[in-house]
Amino acid sequence: MVQLFRYSASSDEKGEQTELPKKPILTSAQAMDHIEEFIRFVERQHRERLKSLHRLVHKVEEERVRNEHNLNNIAKLNEKFKDEDKNSPYYQQKLKNLYSSVVTESTAEEEFLRSALSKIYEIRAIRNERRIQARNAGNKETIRRGALMKMLLSSAQTLPLWIGKVNEKPPPLCGAIPAEPTYTAKVGDMVAALVKITEEEENWILAEVVQFNAATNKYEVDDIDEQKDRHILSRRRVVPLPLMRANPETDPQALFQKESVVMALYPQTTCFYKAVVNQLPTTSVEEYEVLFEDPTYADGYSPPLTVAQRYVISIKDKKGKNLGIIVSRTLVTNGLEDMKCGAVQAVKRVVGEAWSSVEERFKGQLNSEVQQDHDVLMA
Repeated sequence: MVQLFRYSASSDEKGEQTELPKKPILTSAQAMDHIEEFIRFVERQHRERLKSLHRLVHKVEEERVRNEHNLNNIAKLNEKFKDEDKNSPYYQQKLKNLYSSVVTESTAEEEFLRSALSKIYEIRAIRNERRIQARNAGNKETIRRGALMKMLLSSAQTLPLWIGKVNEKPPPLCGAIPAEPTYTAKVGDMVAALVKITEEEENWILAEVVQFNAATNKYEVDDIDEQKDRHILSRRRVVPLPLMRANPETDPQALFQKESVVMALYPQTTCFYKAVVNQLPTTSVEEYEVLFEDPTYADGYSPPLTVAQRYVISIKDKKGKNLGIIVSRTLVTNGLEDMKCGAVQAVKRVVGEAWSSVEERFKGQLNSEVQQDHDVLMA
């Protein structure tokens, strides 16, 4: 019977292969039984949370209708006494009673809303756990690049919105607020990871946490765009992404300020580059407007581009590299080098990621050989 092992090898932050312990965990049949049982358990939990959420939504609506009735009574009372003495004890007592009822019912409505939000977060966590178990079972689907970009956008748009109570401060990993120094990202969390592209090049990529080894103080992460690429990285090379969006209308202090230097995910790629915040979001659904460093423009910056809160983080580009140099060099040097080694898939990834950002401004400057390579690969 086949035995399962954790992993046989993985690349560390220096790009070298690192042998991992080959310790049998379970037989393949036992592992599949365990995973199937766990998935059934997760599905039951998922159904229970959905039922609870459905009940809470009805409770919220009941409280809203009740509260609306009292609000209408307050309006009617004000209308009734608009031409009379509003300082009369009768009027003041009745108004006080109505306002007291509204406050009580509003508090109850708020609690039901928070309970509903809590159930939604639990459902998200259960779905994420189910996805991780499917991945561990070897059920990896090949995702087209366009679908991946849509998934990343949807993930950013549906990131939970921080809704604090009166005078409650946003927690770490809400908007621009960084994680605590001792914070450890959880399995399945999205992070920015500084990985070696070649011996001389490093880049911040979007990655998913596979595990954290407390003994070595290192993460194992998967490249989100090329999930077969696994990296072992020290804590300083991994930056957790925000877990919640900040609301500009209630918590503007949890956003990066204008002209802040940040690292942002370049649109239609899975790489982070240095940028300057040009405009802040004004509502909870709006995105940052940023200017990426790019020496191909006269002022050294790209035109304004929008990036979701989830993909804007405060880290320093270790070597001070800029977008234009990194992208063009990655396209020409790394892409052709990988092709020479026969890694056609790797070249497609590099070209697909870099071409969209450099096509218009470099199309006339790239030599015919690189242009032909691109046409062949993208065909």
